[in-house]
Amino acid sequence: MRLHVDAALEALVEDEIEQGAGQVAELCASMLLAGGKRLRPLLIMLAHEIAGGQDVEEVMPLALAFEMIHTATLVHDDINDEAGLRRGVETIHTRAGLAKAVIAGDWLFVQGFGLGGRYEEHIVRLMAKCCADIAVAEFHQLDHVLNLATSPEDYLAIVRGKTAGPFAAGCHAAGLVAGLTAEQAAGLGRFGMELGIAFQLVDDLLDLRGDERMGKPRGADVLEGKMTLPLIHALTLSHGKERQRLATLIESFNDEHFDELMHLLDRSDSLSYAEILVKTHLERAVLELDAFPESQAKSLMLHITGYVMKRHT
Repeated sequence: MRLHVDAALEALVEDEIEQGAGQVAELCASMLLAGGKRLRPLLIMLAHEIAGGQDVEEVMPLALAFEMIHTATLVHDDINDEAGLRRGVETIHTRAGLAKAVIAGDWLFVQGFGLGGRYEEHIVRLMAKCCADIAVAEFHQLDHVLNLATSPEDYLAIVRGKTAGPFAAGCHAAGLVAGLTAEQAAGLGRFGMELGIAFQLVDDLLDLRGDERMGKPRGADVLEGKMTLPLIHALTLSHGKERQRLATLIESFNDEHFDELMHLLDRSDSLSYAEILVKTHLERAVLELDAFPESQAKSLMLHITGYVMKRHT
């Protein structure tokens, strides 16, 4: 399936270059084709299959649409985060400048919507709301940079909009494409939401523990002032001088403070707390699949939930 997605993305970009898209398509191709897990398109294709879909070409434009929209958000995120690398390659703004990177991200969004626009109106509306929610969550996240009063509810609202929402919308839409009822398709949407929340929690853990597969240094989120759940949890449980020191570390973090930060997070069991939540959300995701009969697609979706769990261990 992943090779099928990669081939379809390559063909799409080649066609755009032939049509005269030039440098913008080439820059976007460097990001699109640099690797990545392809988790979103794979889940969309599997959700379509578990829902009874027979023809993969029926859902492929939707899968590609979500992958291109996801890549668009990465291009814009890299600008905001001043990131130098993504998926092991130089970010677009580093190579081509901020103005061209903004336009490249816009081009990817347009391409994604062009693909998604082939479907019925209720599916297009689902995609549009997903993208609008990403923007709302991005604003919310920016407003909470280095905000030590950020609550778990604030965090979850950001994750639901920015990370988990596209998982949910993609699976939900795939079910509708396959012909499920609104209620049945919504169950696939809930699966995607729970999986997406767990996925982001694991990213929080990997950022603190370090993982070369992420293509960024450990503690990058802390350096950028992002209030991830382990930090929020530790601030909530810490008191007195310990909380004051934790706040100081977060507000003026650099790599030499890393061991001290991890010590304070361990004192409040904040990493363990995040691990428990990962397991809880994945269990909820698995329960949503109980409504569907056994199949290869279902087995693969269950395998993906296991993969998400194992990423941080």
